[in-house]
Amino acid sequence: MSKQPNLNRIFTVTVFLLMLCGMPVCSQSPLDPDAVVEQIATQILQPEGPVWKEGTGLLFSDIRGNKIYQWTPENGKEVYLDPSYNTNGLTFDLEGRMVAGQMGLRRIARFEDDGSQTSLADQYEGKKLNSPNDLVVKSDGAIFFTDPDFNIPWGQSKELSFNGIYRISPSGALQLLTSSLTLPNGICFSPDESRLYVNDSQAHKIYAWDVTDDSTITNKQLLYTIPVNGYADGMKIDADGNIYCTCSSAVWVVSPSGDLLGKIDLPPSVSASNCAWGESDNKTLFITAGSSVYRVRPLLSGIGDRGGVLPAEFGLLQNFPNPFNPSTMIRFDLCSPEMVTLKIYNSIGEEIETVAHGHLPAGNYQFHWSADGLASGIYLYSLQAGKFHDCKKMIVQN
Repeated sequence: MSKQPNLNRIFTVTVFLLMLCGMPVCSQSPLDPDAVVEQIATQILQPEGPVWKEGTGLLFSDIRGNKIYQWTPENGKEVYLDPSYNTNGLTFDLEGRMVAGQMGLRRIARFEDDGSQTSLADQYEGKKLNSPNDLVVKSDGAIFFTDPDFNIPWGQSKELSFNGIYRISPSGALQLLTSSLTLPNGICFSPDESRLYVNDSQAHKIYAWDVTDDSTITNKQLLYTIPVNGYADGMKIDADGNIYCTCSSAVWVVSPSGDLLGKIDLPPSVSASNCAWGESDNKTLFITAGSSVYRVRPLLSGIGDRGGVLPAEFGLLQNFPNPFNPSTMIRFDLCSPEMVTLKIYNSIGEEIETVAHGHLPAGNYQFHWSADGLASGIYLYSLQAGKFHDCKKMIVQN
């Protein structure tokens, strides 16, 4: 059954209009210079792999402490899983199940609803993986992960002659994508999943590949070299495709074209290891560093504000965050006034909801949409603006 549209109840439209007055278009940093970095948890041996889930709060690993912790504003830091088998990176699959890089068992594991754990990948061509590190889930359910060779359990040896970047297909097949990096570590997709970013940790370089046919990566490019000594570690992306990469005592923010936009400084004595967007509006960046977890709201105007510049063309942008629970932001651009219809469909094409229907002036728009009460899975959002039409997919993780 389709929901009835109720724009006043669950949607907020923000319109950024710039009157045509000959002003040049300038590139600006998305970072708020007045943002405050706050320590929210400490006394952690080696914090890593933060991930936010609405209703659960922040989960993060303690590699050396062999635990996974849960943090909420109400209860602070609590033990979530003990032991964790030296888990590093954490994420959630399309069904909302936690997936982890378990370095102690040299595998990618999925946590089932009944509390059991399923090994999704633990060897390649009959040889043990090195030390699965960080991972990201694509919108088709495939899992991409890095496998450097630091943190191989004591007393065990390296069996593979390389350090790889892998893909686990939705059917469970393991595929080596490339072994061209010395120490592949942080990994993330561009918002439209057309590019894959991975850093080479010790070299503190960020590389980009084109993603072809959803399953292979080509056209390797050096995107950015972080200009400090230290290990590049976890990475995340924002709605405009800017990369947030932890390295040394900062989070470095790099544009999709490879320009440094700014950095988020942490106490100089700590080394940042990973980061994740979270809280109900996904505008808070959680950062693991040293023996603590920090949070900051670094964006000047919130994710998705593109500076108020009148668009040059029509466009439907990738929603952010994606996957999400329970709400996300859908954005589109109008280069001229048009009758607009924005609708949500399920994966078999049944209409779920009409988000907006009416005449809108030219500008940049962003709609907050809630999937509360809907099942986990892939959904589609479709924009019709005059003769322009586009459709994109998004993932609900309840």
